[in-house]
Amino acid sequence: MSAAHPHAAAEQPVVARVSRHASSLGAREIAQRLPHPLLREHVGGAYQGYAEQFARPLWRREAPTGLVVLIVSFGLPYELRGEDPGARREHHVSFVAGLDEDATLVGHSGASAGVQVDFTPLGAACFFGFPMGELGGRVVTLADALGEGGAAELSERLATAPGWEARFVLLDALLAARIAASAPPAPALAWAWRRLWESDGAVAVGTLAEEVGWSRRHLVARFQAQLGLPPKRLARVLRFRRAVELLRDDDGARLAEIAAACGYYDQAHFNRDVRAFAGVTPGQLIASRLPDGGGFAA
Repeated sequence: MSAAHPHAAAEQPVVARVSRHASSLGAREIAQRLPHPLLREHVGGAYQGYAEQFARPLWRREAPTGLVVLIVSFGLPYELRGEDPGARREHHVSFVAGLDEDATLVGHSGASAGVQVDFTPLGAACFFGFPMGELGGRVVTLADALGEGGAAELSERLATAPGWEARFVLLDALLAARIAASAPPAPALAWAWRRLWESDGAVAVGTLAEEVGWSRRHLVARFQAQLGLPPKRLARVLRFRRAVELLRDDDGARLAEIAAACGYYDQAHFNRDVRAFAGVTPGQLIASRLPDGGGFAA
């Protein structure tokens, strides 16, 4: 499998690249760098470092991506909740979010700093040491995922490292050590995941089952247990992920074109999936973009 997502790999840096944005509301710094080549099949894109300081609280809409998200905060807490006003609110400093089909609203008081790693589900299983079916639709603290000692060590070493490049080098070393000590996933399961990932969810479940020599029922059960979502639903998430990538650079004029490029039957079908996964319409999602790749405001 190639480094990052097939559509993003060529755009990502091979050394740390830092961008900064400032306005009357505050300032943000974002650093990115691809993992070491030997780790790229386990991570769905670049490492990201961030530091934000705003005059008021900030909420982001985090739509599902088909990846397991690790956030290592440098001591500042976040609040997480669903779209439903009555949804349970969670408060975490550093946390791990498993595969999900619903958007999550993530907020902070105005200041935040830390590192984000977007693992593939099989890469996350190797790093954390347990199948991602245990995290499907869930968010847990870093201590729950790595143990108190492992979480404290990771957080402290990243927070005290002298700059973003040093942090990314440290991540390379930590990931390599834990993954090397883990049991590799079943080759058939790794193949099926890779086919879905590289095709943006365009491969039919029946085709996947035939390619790996499993029954559909067995394939569905293994995906649910090991990755956290069955293959058909994961395929929908990955198709939606690709659509969001295209929406980041669109002003709303190419919605029908984006829908067709991502394999939707028509724009109405596309609109339904965006509302299902992001909780808003495509136009509302575009309008909520934060500057300089800062995500989507909620």
